Amino acid sequence: MSETAPYETADTVDRYEAWFENNIPAYKSELLAVKELLPENKTGIEIGVGTGRFSAPLGIKIGIDPSKEMGSRARKKGIHVIRGVAESLPLRNSSIDFLLMVTVICFLKDIKRSFMEGFRVLKPGGYFITGFVDRNSIIGRSYSGKKDKSTFYSAAEFYSPDEVRRLLAKTGFGNFSFVQTLFGKPDEIKKPQKFKKGYGEGSFVVLRGIKQ
Repeated sequence: MSETAPYETADTVDRYEAWFENNIPAYKSELLAVKELLPENKTGIEIGVGTGRFSAPLGIKIGIDPSKEMGSRARKKGIHVIRGVAESLPLRNSSIDFLLMVTVICFLKDIKRSFMEGFRVLKPGGYFITGFVDRNSIIGRSYSGKKDKSTFYSAAEFYSPDEVRRLLAKTGFGNFSFVQTLFGKPDEIKKPQKFKKGYGEGSFVVLRGIKQ
């Protein structure tokens, strides 16, 4: 996870927030998909918490993020934010029930190391949940094709669901579940969509693995 990219100034964070405000039905669709795979009555942390767009409505009270500006906004939503990166989590071994990453893995400097860190801090039977843009989807292809013109995705590395599952399996996770949403371009979605199980149709995929 980049220490400084690209969410360090108030201006860029305002632009990040504007995406959610301008695409509320798509954002709510993502929330519904993530919520479906969150375990109930468990203590979790969001890695790459950003401004708290997911943690706050999902009831996650602790987040980790490298960006000071992002963290300050999440704190205003009542989230306890710890500065840190996914590749070196400031958490004890086997101490967390679940970890959530939403639109984070594309920014990781070392995705394998990040997944190993997630495995380390989760309790046995703990849940690793990640929501991400499928590289092979409509939105994934669009973002990949415009990387050189994007403030946010210029250094991003997109993955397919199969790639993410293989990496998590090599780390020691298993019993995978998938849901998908965003069936169309975000600005064309006029109301929150129902998610579907699996992947291959929706651009936003949520994957859950369990520490074996």
